[in-house]
Amino acid sequence: MTGPGEGAPLAEAAPEAAPAPRAGRRGAGPRSIASRLMENRWAGLAGLAVALLAPFVNASPYALSVMTSAAIFVMLAAGLNIVVGYCGLLDLGYIAFFAVGAYTSGVLSTRLGLPLIATLPAVLVVTVIAGLVIGAPTLRLRSDYLAIVTLGFGEIIRVTATNLDVTGGPSGIYGIPGLTGGPVSFYYLTVLVVAVAVVGAARLGRSRLGRAWRFVREDEDAAEAMGVHTYKVKMAAYVAGAIWGGLAGVLFGAHLSAVSPGSFTFLQSALVLMAVVLGGMGSIRGVVVGAVVVSLLPELLRDLADYRYVAFGVLLIIVMLVRPQGLWPARPGEVPK
Repeated sequence: MTGPGEGAPLAEAAPEAAPAPRAGRRGAGPRSIASRLMENRWAGLAGLAVALLAPFVNASPYALSVMTSAAIFVMLAAGLNIVVGYCGLLDLGYIAFFAVGAYTSGVLSTRLGLPLIATLPAVLVVTVIAGLVIGAPTLRLRSDYLAIVTLGFGEIIRVTATNLDVTGGPSGIYGIPGLTGGPVSFYYLTVLVVAVAVVGAARLGRSRLGRAWRFVREDEDAAEAMGVHTYKVKMAAYVAGAIWGGLAGVLFGAHLSAVSPGSFTFLQSALVLMAVVLGGMGSIRGVVVGAVVVSLLPELLRDLADYRYVAFGVLLIIVMLVRPQGLWPARPGEVPK
């Protein structure tokens, strides 16, 4: 018999502990170059630098017009991303806020002779009121019902603008003054305003309110059970999106010096929503990329004449089949970037 302490040594009986895994390793394999580039915090500044240097490559009136329109489209997509990407509200009539901002600034500048910059406070007030009026009866609905009602409100705004004398009827408003002295300076002003709007949207997504939006998007019932006032949170998202859309409308009117109901059809709402989905819902970087692709791709395919929209649709289908999560999606569990 063996007494205590006379058996096999403990060092031999206990197996050697496995080495602890290294901290920070999330995947089994090395990340690709594309993944590292997409996670780089300097990607946004690189995109802004490209936008600022673009006129040095091509400063023709046509190129400046296309680039300015693309920048305005980016601001629209960033605003819709607050509603759809952050809060999960399917809005098919977002172009209504774009129209409200454009018409408000256009009417005040042409009828009352105000400088366009002086119309901004009125545009903010009117777009907030429009967001409250449209959102109050609709945001109690969900999913398909919400989409149908927002589509209806978008068409109501367009038809109302077509039939009012103060908005110029079907012909619209012409002679809207510009914000700067020339197309180059206006392009740079637009890029800077849009950059501030994009950064603001990203900051909202990382705020306490942004976290509440994500809770509502993931599970509205669970969010309400945890104490989130879902109706107020959704209304805040809708009003914030309205402000972004209204300010983009001011830039749009200054860019074209005219606005008409034909610029605010359902197709435009669908294109903005397409940019958000194509880039990656909830990812502000992806939305910027999606907006640039959706706005510039038809112009790059202009040489195909009547077939360019066919090619545009085919390319979009291919992209969505290859990247169903979006071109630059937000990673699961991360805050919007």
